Formats: sequence, structure tokens, C-alpha cells
Amino acid sequence: MQDVQNRVDKRGIAIQRVGISDVYLPLQIKQEQHSQPVMARLKFTVDLPMEYKGTHMSRFQEILTKWHTNPIGQAEIGNILDEAIAKLSSNSAHLSMSFKYFIEKTAPVSGKKSLLDLDCKVSAVKTASKNSMPFTLAIKIPVTSLCPCSKEISAYGAHNQRSIISVKINYDGKKTAINIKDIVSLIEAQASCPLYPLLKREDEKYVTEKAYENPKFVEDILRDCVLALRTLDDIHYFSVECENFESIHNHNAYASHVEYLK
Repeated sequence: MQDVQNRVDKRGIAIQRVGISDVYLPLQIKQEQHSQPVMARLKFTVDLPMEYKGTHMSRFQEILTKWHTNPIGQAEIGNILDEAIAKLSSNSAHLSMSFKYFIEKTAPVSGKKSLLDLDCKVSAVKTASKNSMPFTLAIKIPVTSLCPCSKEISAYGAHNQRSIISVKINYDGKKTAINIKDIVSLIEAQASCPLYPLLKREDEKYVTEKAYENPKFVEDILRDCVLALRTLDDIHYFSVECENFESIHNHNAYASHVEYLK
């Protein structure tokens, strides 16, 4: 049968990324001590030299499918990209996958356990001419914030809100696991109070009072997150966004910061 994709294209345009998107696969995300099954949404691409008419779409699925039973960390993603470069005769390959990740939370007083769901995304790119693999982990972390101004000017009480801290960290790609839980714990500590999916009355009293004793503007949370992220090893840059879903306004409070470390 004729291989139409390998026919010569004469338009002289190399395509930077071509491949498959909106691919759903059950995967296992490797952590330090375990792996967690997730349903991941993937985009998998390579570059296409100008002389080729098209790429071989089926090869992307062939490469991905065999990984659904094996725990995947940074090293495994590197192997996937290397295989794509070799099998598709490309100079570079890129993989991104989004998924829900669950962390077990223990209520602060009752000790009741529950699962907090987090929106996560990992992405990596590799080129045939380089051994390095920039690797990015992005997480959206829900927390509680309480307004210092409201506390200061009110006779009693203070308005608080749920906030989302969006963190994106670019690693050197040499770590084996994807340390989601450690990053979440680091960021939660910078808010007025962490979130817990399950709270009994005694827990609700605790988190209400904890937030009241630890008021922070959106700017305070952002700056504390920046200081915390600076303590991480083997990262090239990070970005952090904090958005407070205001309880007394019809708008949100927002702050963001990007920092390059290497």
C-alpha cells in the first residue's frame, strides 16, 4: 500500500507541532512512595520536516497505549518522547497531560479522612540534539483566605473566601517522581487556612478560627508563595497566580508573579 504521508511536500514549510490531541487514557502517576491511577487527557506531538507531507498518526497511539499499565514519572515521559522522535523521524517531541489528582486530607480535630481533588497538568519537550528535558508541573490548589482589612475595621467577624492558587514549576527533568503532594503542602501553608472536603462541627470551628488568626490579602498569599517556591531545588522557573473569589464583591481579587531562577 502507498505511504501517502511520506510523499514529498514542496511548499517549504516545516510544521512545529503535529500529532494527536484530546486523547483519554488511564494512566498511573508515579509519586515518591506510590503511584495513583488517573484518567488523563493528552496532547502528543512532534515537529514535521518541510519535505514530508504528513506524519503517521497511528504511531502516537501505539507509543502511548503500552504505557497505560506502567507508573509514569519524568524519566518515563522522557522515554516516550525519545521513542516518538525515533519512530517518527523527528527532531523534537512534546507531551502534555491533564488529570484530576486526589490527596487524602485529615480533618484537623475530628481526624476524619477525605479526598481533595486537584486539577493538574504535566508537560515536557525533548529534542534529538539535547539530553535535557524541560518538564513543567502545573497545579490548581484551593485554599481559604481571610481579609486583614475586614478584620481590622469590623467590631466582630471578617469576610473570607475560597481562593485558587495556580502554580507552574519548570524542572530540569531529572527527577524520577512527580511530587504533587509535597508542592500542595508547601502552597497550602501560605494561605489563611487549607481546605478540607470533610469537616465536622469541631473542625469547622477550628478552620474558622485559624483563618481569623491568620488574615492575608491576595498580595500576602502571593508573596509568601514566592518565598516558599524559591526554596525548591532543581527548578528553572516558576509562576504563581492567586485568585480570591470575593464574598462581598462581584469581582475577584488577583495577583501573579513569574520568576526565573537559572
